[in-house]
Parts: sequence; C-alpha cells; structure tokens
Amino acid sequence: MMGNRRTRKRIWITLTTVIILGGGAFFLIYSQSSDDEVQEDPHVVAEVGTVIEKALAVGTIEPDNEIEVKSKISGVVNKIYAEPGDYVEEGDPLIEVRPDPTPLELAEAKRNVERTEIEKENLSREMERMRVLRESNLASDAEFEELEQRFKDVQIRLQINQERLQLLETGRITMGDTMIESIIRAPIDGYILEKMVDVGEPVVPLTSYQAGTALMSIAGMDQLLFKGTVDEIDVGKMTEGMKAEIKIGAVPGSVVYGEVSRISLKATTEDNATVFPVEITITDPNDVVLRAGYSANADIIIEQMVDVVTIPERVIILRDGQSYVEIPGVQPGTREEIMIETGLSDAITTAVVEGLEEGDKVLEKPVRELAIR
Repeated sequence: MMGNRRTRKRIWITLTTVIILGGGAFFLIYSQSSDDEVQEDPHVVAEVGTVIEKALAVGTIEPDNEIEVKSKISGVVNKIYAEPGDYVEEGDPLIEVRPDPTPLELAEAKRNVERTEIEKENLSREMERMRVLRESNLASDAEFEELEQRFKDVQIRLQINQERLQLLETGRITMGDTMIESIIRAPIDGYILEKMVDVGEPVVPLTSYQAGTALMSIAGMDQLLFKGTVDEIDVGKMTEGMKAEIKIGAVPGSVVYGEVSRISLKATTEDNATVFPVEITITDPNDVVLRAGYSANADIIIEQMVDVVTIPERVIILRDGQSYVEIPGVQPGTREEIMIETGLSDAITTAVVEGLEEGDKVLEKPVRELAIR
C-alpha cells in the first residue's frame, strides 16, 4: 500500500511539472511572436491608382447671356405681365409703363405744338404771296425755294411735337411702320430671373446720357457658365479647353462637367490675394437642375497619370534633388533606403515612375521625439 501511494504521488508531481513547463514554454513563444508583430514598423503599401493635378476655381453659376430690360419712355409702372421664374418668348409683354409727365412738361408740349402750328400757318400764307410774286417775276426762284424749305422744316417740327405730346398723353405712337408704345416687351427668349420694380414705381428712360431704370433681368438658361477666380500660382499651368469638374454647394454630392473657355489676361485682387478671372462652359449638367447664382467650386484638371504605382507623399524623403523611401531591410527591424523616380503629385498622393512595384511595403518616416529640458 505504501508503495502504491508513493508511485501515485510521483506521477502527480511529474504531471504537474510537465504542465507548468509546457505552459511556460507556450507563453514564452506566444509572447515573442506577439512582440514581433507589435514591433513591426508602420508602413504603407504601394498601390496602382490615378494621380490628378488640379487647379481650384471658386465662383458661381451664371447664364451666358443675361439682359437688363429697360424702358425708352419715362413714367410709372402701371402693370406687370411676368414674374421671376416665368419663361417668355421674344415679343411677349413684360411691363406697361404709364406716362406720368409733370404739369410743366405737359404744358410745354402743348405750347410747342401751338407755336409750330402758328409758324406753319404764317409760312403757308407767305408761300402763297411768294408764289404770286414769282409768277409776276418779282421774286427769284432761289427765294421761293428757300421759303419752301423753311415750310418743310416747320412741318417736320410740328409732327415731332405732336408725336411727343401724344406719347406723353397716351403712351404710344406710330411712326411709319414702327409702333412706339409704353408696353415693354421681351427682347429674347428666356426666363425672368429678377424683377427690380413694382407697380407705381417711377421709371427713368434709357437715353444716350443716362442708364435708365432696370426693370427686369432675363436670360436663356440653356447655356450656363461657371464664372470664378483662380490663384496666380495655378493660372500659368492652365490653357483654354481643359476639362473641369464643378461641384455645386447647394447640391451636395453632384458633379457638373465643363471646359475652360476663357482665362483673363489681367489679374484682380481679392482679400489681399492675386487671382485671375476664368470662365468655364458647362458641357454636361449631369441631370443637375442648375440655377443662376449657385455658389460652386471647380477642379480644373491640369494633368493626370492613370494606372500608375502610387504612394502617399508623406513617406518620400527629399535630399539633394532626389527622392528616396525606406523599405523593410533583410533583417527584422532594419530599414533600407532606396532611390525612386517620382511623377505627378496632388500634394497628397505621388506617382512612382521607377523604383517600386505594386504591393511593395514602404515604411513611414520615424516619429521624432522632442526632449524637454
């Protein structure tokens, strides 16, 4: 009995020792492998992608042809036929302007008509006397022709004064085949963008010496432009015809496509920065409903490289005009520096022309620690 107990005791001691040693060995191996994984240097993997160099333009969506509608006669707004957002065709009525002459203007117009009528009557009687004198050879043909010319001039001035009075009183006159009326009509086909006046407001006419009152703005929305500015750093790389991607602030996630149609030759200053105005013709609205005045940003594509090996620009080391990266060395935990040839960069991603292949590991730059003294 005593022998059996001792044998069992030895067996239990042996098993306990084996379990402890095995567990320690497993924990040691697992810890070493875990340390190896944790201690691997941070890295990125070279991937095949596209790198695009862009120039940013900031601006708004505007119609190519926007017209301010103005009146050629003075008065007050009597009736409005169209409202903002309405589509009108050329010749459709927009606004009726009722003549509103001052009492002095109306009195002066009537007096001018009366004076020219009296002058015409006097010249008519004088013409009759001159005709009788010429038949009696008491007046020359030259004197008669001069008087006849004066009579014709008076007839023209009388007609002008009568038309002016009629225009002041009724707001419309007919001059030959031309109808001059107080109803302002649409000069082009398009949409009413803005109404600047209301019923009862005074209207100053458009003349050679004054701009006149703007009544409405109208534009054809079938041809839209992006009008904005580009920083002087980028404008030297741009040419007309470059493709552009336009992002509309009011329509998140949408992209409209266009082409650069104009680059200004003269710079302007905005917020102490030198910029150049540019225009981009929208070629593909991409089913986005565009409205005049939308704020937008345009990415003008200057150059692009497609299906090339790319890496983040932050891992590239620049030294003596050359580009280098660090890759894992042969021995674990070591780093090896190699030279690469880079291509296009968008300030975030850089194309690698030579020196790396897809799938290669590139180590991040070591983190520098600042010692506080």
